[in-house]
Amino acid sequence: MSDRVSVAISEGIADIRLNRPEKMNALDPAMFQALYETGRAVADDPDVRVVVLSGEGRCFSAGLDTSNFAAMAGGGGAGTGGGGRSLFDKPEGSAANYAQQPGWIWRDLPVPVIAAVHGVAYGGGLQIALGADIRFVAPDARMSVMEIKWGLIPDMSGTQTLRNLVRLDVAKDLTFTGRVVSGTEAGEIGMATYVTEQPLEDALAMARVIASKSPSAIRTAKTLLNDSVVGSFEEGLAREASFQAKLIGKPEQIETVKAQLEGRPAAYAPSQQNKE
Repeated sequence: MSDRVSVAISEGIADIRLNRPEKMNALDPAMFQALYETGRAVADDPDVRVVVLSGEGRCFSAGLDTSNFAAMAGGGGAGTGGGGRSLFDKPEGSAANYAQQPGWIWRDLPVPVIAAVHGVAYGGGLQIALGADIRFVAPDARMSVMEIKWGLIPDMSGTQTLRNLVRLDVAKDLTFTGRVVSGTEAGEIGMATYVTEQPLEDALAMARVIASKSPSAIRTAKTLLNDSVVGSFEEGLAREASFQAKLIGKPEQIETVKAQLEGRPAAYAPSQQNKE
């Protein structure tokens, strides 16, 4: 990983921050690479129970570094995703290519991801925030599906995440016009889960609540809810029953029940997490 992304892990919470404040956390190849590597590392860390994703400095992210567009205008193409890879290559076993990974990897993470958005979240920056499970957004934040400004479409997974948050006609409005919406409007149309004056503080507070819950139950719930937007009701109900059977009676679930009955915080050990 590089200094483009900072990570601090404490009490089950991974505090991940886009860390290029002098450039408004603009996305360059090094940032693409750092976000991908950070997501992979967090996914493999059994001590992480929840992620809080935010941006250092004045904003969440201003989107793709404009030097990339200058290269396109000069016939230089779309560039690479870092490490010498083409943005259109895919990591082994992933449905998302390297251009899509900075947004999609948070959806793929087994633990919940909470985004805290302030300042601007434009273009690719917005698509990263849309990949989170929950978004706390400042009322004066400014958000835009800005790709149309450059003659492009959202290609960092935004077409797949936005459609599950807002009505289809609203998604088309935002994509066709590239108009900027405030954090307040984002709450009204469904892009923001909560609108708050202190998005990072509130996101961390929710993270502490989630981190206190059964890790296996939380991971299972995320998987089921993500899968519920595709497939049939019959398939979803069958998966729900199957996954529940893998939780009931296991050490972690028993510890959860005991803690509730005894009025104490549950003590979860990584080794207790149920394996499928």
